[in-house]
Amino acid sequence: MKQKPPRAQQVANTVIERIEQGQLTAGTRLPSIRNATLSFGVSKNTIIDAYDRLVATGYISPRRGSGFYVEATRPAHPAIKPEHFTEAVDLVSLLREQLNQHYEVRAGDGRLPASWMESSDIRRYFKRSNQDNDARDEFEYGNPQGLIGLREDIARTLNDRAISVHPNQILMTFGANHALDLIVRHFVEPGEVVLVESPGYYPMFGKLRLQRAKTIGITRGPQGLDLDMLEQSIREYRPRLLFVQPMAHNPTGTSMSLQNMHALLRIAEQHDLTIIEDDPFGDILPRSTPHLASLDGLNRVIYVGTFSKTLSASMRCGYIAANQTLVRSLIDIKMLTVVTSSSIIERMIHEMIIHGRYRRQMTRLRERVAKASAAAISSLKNIGFKQIQPPTGSYYIWCPLPKSVDGLELAKKASAQGIFLAPGNLFTLGNDESGSALRINIALANHPLLLNFLKEEALS
Repeated sequence: MKQKPPRAQQVANTVIERIEQGQLTAGTRLPSIRNATLSFGVSKNTIIDAYDRLVATGYISPRRGSGFYVEATRPAHPAIKPEHFTEAVDLVSLLREQLNQHYEVRAGDGRLPASWMESSDIRRYFKRSNQDNDARDEFEYGNPQGLIGLREDIARTLNDRAISVHPNQILMTFGANHALDLIVRHFVEPGEVVLVESPGYYPMFGKLRLQRAKTIGITRGPQGLDLDMLEQSIREYRPRLLFVQPMAHNPTGTSMSLQNMHALLRIAEQHDLTIIEDDPFGDILPRSTPHLASLDGLNRVIYVGTFSKTLSASMRCGYIAANQTLVRSLIDIKMLTVVTSSSIIERMIHEMIIHGRYRRQMTRLRERVAKASAAAISSLKNIGFKQIQPPTGSYYIWCPLPKSVDGLELAKKASAQGIFLAPGNLFTLGNDESGSALRINIALANHPLLLNFLKEEALS
């Protein structure tokens, strides 16, 4: 027999019903925690949990010192026709059927029934918090596009950032690196020219080398890309792709100006350039932060996000938001390379979101990053680094070195003393001056051994 949802979800469902029936209109202030406790006859913690769920799903919003207010009723997602399924006559369609399970009789399946696995020790390590889900879900592959509940959570978040997207336009991945790998596999042929930022995200350089692409670096400054250099490279090489991390850039910690972003999109439109926007710190950046994907409407911008940078590096979970035609193609590549992503991890994150725990974690993390950034900047300036750009929400500070100091040699000296440094040479293409720098993690910038070493070896 199907169990009832938790009491907090019952309270939330009652409020949702009142909102959707027009009994509670946009802007209406909900009862205080205390009054709602009396009204529903439940505990204070139950009401807090219910309100957190309503905030997470976009029905209400908190206002500091004032309470909780009803948001406008969520618009229905535009109707999108379901994917046409054909018989399993090729590799991709066979994989797709094993994952999506359209047929009742599944003699062509490649694994044992989930019910055969339910007695394994996996269950004791995964306590279920949502009793409504099918108990067999942990033992299934899961939808190759990713858990629908989490994709709906992400769509709400992106819409809040003015990036209009349907859950069917979102593909779950094993983190941002996996997302970038799928995009490279789809677009890039051996010998093809691809544009990247320099300094930029060094794993991206490696992925493109692995694909045997010709990688051209466009100088990244404090305000964004060198647009003259970009246009010159486009005219010379006729590339199709540009990979960028506009906000809270890794490794420099800077963010593109709005003017630079608008100009970049104008150039992309003029030269038919597709832009991949990597946004690993989006969940801890201010709500008003601009995004290329919001300015462009996912027309020629592909948006990549991740939970791995904000929850745990070992919790590999990210996503791609793009037009639906591209997402379908990327799903096929995902199935052929890794089959599917982890439904268990995706469900864990979904549960954190709908219970409000993820939002609270992001609030704490945002405050901690801000404090650590300020402390790191102060310490590094005190020992003599003067040309530091304050980070704009990332975990990194870019520290230019004196011209007489070689970053790689400095890193070797540091290694001999038990100090790990990331020299700027690793993040650049070519021998430009921007390579004479260090990327320093804000959480570790105040260590006395590091500061003493840098003062003596790099700045003396």
